[in-house]
Amino acid sequence: MIDLSAPLPTMDRAARLERVRAQLTAHDLDAMWVTTPVNVRWLTGFVASNAAVMVTLDDVVVATDDRYRTQLAADLERFGLAELVTPVMAPNFEPAFAGLDGTTIGVEADHLTMAARAQLDQWVDATIEPTNGSVAGLRQVKEPAEVARLERAAAIADVALAELFTTVEVGDTERDLARRIERHMLDLGAEDRSYETIVATGPNAALPHARPSGRAIEAGDFLLIDVGAKVDGYGSDMTRTIVVGAEPTDEQRRWWHAVEAAQAAGVALVAAGVEVLAVDQRCREVLAEHDLAEAFIHGTGHGIGLEIHEQPIVSPRSVGILPAGLVVTVEPGVYLPGQGGVRIEDSVVVTDDGCRPITRSPKTITPPA
Repeated sequence: MIDLSAPLPTMDRAARLERVRAQLTAHDLDAMWVTTPVNVRWLTGFVASNAAVMVTLDDVVVATDDRYRTQLAADLERFGLAELVTPVMAPNFEPAFAGLDGTTIGVEADHLTMAARAQLDQWVDATIEPTNGSVAGLRQVKEPAEVARLERAAAIADVALAELFTTVEVGDTERDLARRIERHMLDLGAEDRSYETIVATGPNAALPHARPSGRAIEAGDFLLIDVGAKVDGYGSDMTRTIVVGAEPTDEQRRWWHAVEAAQAAGVALVAAGVEVLAVDQRCREVLAEHDLAEAFIHGTGHGIGLEIHEQPIVSPRSVGILPAGLVVTVEPGVYLPGQGGVRIEDSVVVTDDGCRPITRSPKTITPPA
């Protein structure tokens, strides 16, 4: 059992900056202009609506505006970066480019707008090199301190879901259940939910991303809950599906046990060096054995961290292999329009010889005893 009040380990952001510098050398860049907010946070701990980071071989500049002057100074001190980072306060970020004429600067092509790209030409006489996933790729493999935060978030969601399942009744509405579990996660120490909680009952469970409505649970309904907590920016992700108020029908049992088997098979395959695509294929193979392949209409999973959907995406289009230290979801489901649906999801840490779960809620077709 994870102690939900224990201090969390310190994250080494200085080492992350060095990893970016190694990328500069590897790709013949003089600097990297980081504008994606989540990457700014990962590198510096600084959270703001208007911020960017310039990393060179000799310096790190964090650019923001005067609204964040006090916060930035405090954050840099708190994260041990005060001596390593130069703060720049400006309505725009032009001062961050001082001294970079004649250099080659990498930019985050998947985030920088065309207008912002054009502005760079006014600020600096340099070669602008588009990059894709250069910092996000570094974020894929989680440090032990990051895993500790994901484990804490998962444990909070586990406890909150267990409490909810002991109290759920026929007549409860989807919105009420969503509010109850989110309130309990906050009471347990979560800073927020990690995404909009999905609570879907009866035919609504056939919608993979159903939003909680005023629909009340009827006896014999499937109740699908997809829930996560957020701790220090890191969000957990888990789904369980149960039947409420009546014994499951034979057809409900068939769907549920097929998904359970597919999910278990996918998790059993996860290990460092395994092709990402193979995990998706394995889940689909099991569902095909139960004549439910066509009812599985989304990808099998995704990485999680500071964002709830990170690389890699586990789907029929996946490429690459699973690295040790990645935290990834395995979440097959079946969806029968007008009837209902089942999804079972765990988040696991990839290891050299397999994986270990960080979501630990029981998998049962009726509310756990």
